[in-house]
Amino acid sequence: MANTLIIGKEFPDCLEFAQAIAGFGRKVFGVSKSQAEDAKVDFENIFSTTWNKSSAVSAHTLIIQAENRLEHIDEVLFYFDANNFCTKYNSDKTEEISVGVDNMMTSFFYFTNELLKRIEQRKEKICVCFLVKEYPSKYEIISSKTAGIVPASTIVSSAQSSFKTLAENFSTNVVGRDYLSVILAKCGHDNELYKSDDAVANWIASSFDTLHNLKNPQTAKHSGTWNKVGSKIQTGFSLFR
Repeated sequence: MANTLIIGKEFPDCLEFAQAIAGFGRKVFGVSKSQAEDAKVDFENIFSTTWNKSSAVSAHTLIIQAENRLEHIDEVLFYFDANNFCTKYNSDKTEEISVGVDNMMTSFFYFTNELLKRIEQRKEKICVCFLVKEYPSKYEIISSKTAGIVPASTIVSSAQSSFKTLAENFSTNVVGRDYLSVILAKCGHDNELYKSDDAVANWIASSFDTLHNLKNPQTAKHSGTWNKVGSKIQTGFSLFR
C-alpha cells in the first residue's frame, strides 16, 4: 500500500479527491482548513491536520506528522486548484492579498523547500506530483475571445503562474537523485475531466503507479515535461522491473 501526502487543496474541498486516491489502495494524509474541519475527517485510510502556511517550521512539522501517521511517505501531491481558489479570492482587494499569497504561494515555497531537505536526509524512493487545475485570466479570456466565463482575479492568476514556475524548477531536482521522480500535470479549463475530482484523482493514482514501475531513474527532460491530465504520462522509459 502506497502512502500519499496532499498539499494545496484542503478538506473539506478535497474530500472527493482524497477518497478516490484512497480507493486505489493508498493511505492519504491531507490538510484541513481549520481545526473544526480537521475534527470532521474521520474516514478509513484518510487523515488530516492543520498548519501555519507562512511558517517553514510548521511545514517541517507537517511532514513529520505525516510520516508518523503513515509510517513512510511514498507520494506527495501539490494540488493547485485555481477554480477552487477563485471562490475564495475573487477580487483583488488589499485585504485579500496577504492571506492569498500565504495560501497560494508562500505555503508551496516553504513546503517544497522542507520536503526536499527531508528527501535528501532519508534518500528513500518518492514520487512528487505538481497538479495545476488551470483557470483562465482576464487577459487569456480576452485574447481567446471566450465568452461566458468570469476571469480569475489577478492574485489567483499570478499564483497559478508562480506555481507552474515552482513546479518546473523543482522537477530539475531529479538530476543525480535516482530516488526522486516528478510528475508535472496540467488540467486545462477545457479538459473533459476538469469538473470531476474523482476522475482527476484516478489519473493521478495511475500516473504514480506508472512511475513506481519505471526501470530507470527519470531524466530532467522527462520530469520537466508537462502532462495533460487524462493522457498517457510521458516517461521516456520502458515499464516494469
